[in-house]
Amino acid sequence: MAPSRSRYSTTRVKACQHCITAKAKCDRKETCGRCALRSLTCSYPGRFREPIVDSQHSGNSENWENSNTSDTLDFEQSSLQTDTPADLHFDPLDLVCPINSDDIKNRWLNSYVPLPGQSPKNYSQSVINFVYRMLKSYASTVIRGRLPPFIHPMQQSLVPLSTCFTLVRICDPLPGNVSIAADILQREMTRLYEERGAYEGIHLLGAFQAYLIYSMVLFFHLGPSMPFLRQAMINLQEIACATSREGLVCAAEQRGALPKWESWIMAEAKRRTLYIMYFLDNALSAHDGLTTYLGTELRGLYSPSSKYLWQADRNGWEQSYNSHLAEWGSEPFRLDELWPFPDGISEEEIKRQRRRVDRWLEDVDEFGTMLYAASSCTHGG
Repeated sequence: MAPSRSRYSTTRVKACQHCITAKAKCDRKETCGRCALRSLTCSYPGRFREPIVDSQHSGNSENWENSNTSDTLDFEQSSLQTDTPADLHFDPLDLVCPINSDDIKNRWLNSYVPLPGQSPKNYSQSVINFVYRMLKSYASTVIRGRLPPFIHPMQQSLVPLSTCFTLVRICDPLPGNVSIAADILQREMTRLYEERGAYEGIHLLGAFQAYLIYSMVLFFHLGPSMPFLRQAMINLQEIACATSREGLVCAAEQRGALPKWESWIMAEAKRRTLYIMYFLDNALSAHDGLTTYLGTELRGLYSPSSKYLWQADRNGWEQSYNSHLAEWGSEPFRLDELWPFPDGISEEEIKRQRRRVDRWLEDVDEFGTMLYAASSCTHGG
């Protein structure tokens, strides 16, 4: 296998200007950890970056440590080289919200005041451990400069995600005083929440995703017992509600037609991010000893798409989506098809539903596999 190369060639330097002046050790990242902790402008004397053609990407950690990656994260999606975020037009988009988004905002109340008819999730300890480790791996993925499976590569350079990608790097490696790093992230979370009304569309989704990533980094890397986390989850669900209200499904998806690629990216990324938020809520509730409940308010939303759609460039996506339409039409696989069978369902309907699960599993990526594993081990079927 050919060695991977970073997107930019970087002249090797020993340290940034501030670290040279202070005679301190520098990690040589675009914004080094020392400058990030001190909110300093990090600059390198004599550094020059020259774009080079890169036909292949891989997750080589050695290249990550030695390359300049604050502008564009390195990700394992060579098929996306033909497209850039500047080529996409995320406004206007034909999205609809088929659920009551206010139920998302009020979900945190369920652990304290259960609503009639709610179904508790009887997570075993092994499932709790599995979900915990998977979510922690997603947080670590971002810290180490790669994209988690709920952020589409075409989003990565958009604010406020680009700011998030830079800030969380102060945790690689963890600083000696984690409270300083936690304070930096919390201040940015507070700013995002206070300014949430200024965002809309793809930037509101970015704020939602950034706030989620900060919450995950705090919980899994900086201190799961922080009192701030419970308030952060309440704020996160409010941002999720606002994002969902703008649409979670392409109108074309509902009709069984071909949507705009930009519309589909938005809808798919929103749904994936929403599902991760629910998993994080479950993990936090389990940590606090609270009961978790089935997210019935999400009934009818589509399950994560195939890896061929999620990883494709524009041309490849259109071809894959036409194949998807031929297979699923206007009845894409839904999230609630992974839940317990309803009472009174016939044996024939159970067989049909299992066939749909089997067909969906043929094409899922690692995110869909994780979702299925957690659901199957909890609900059976």
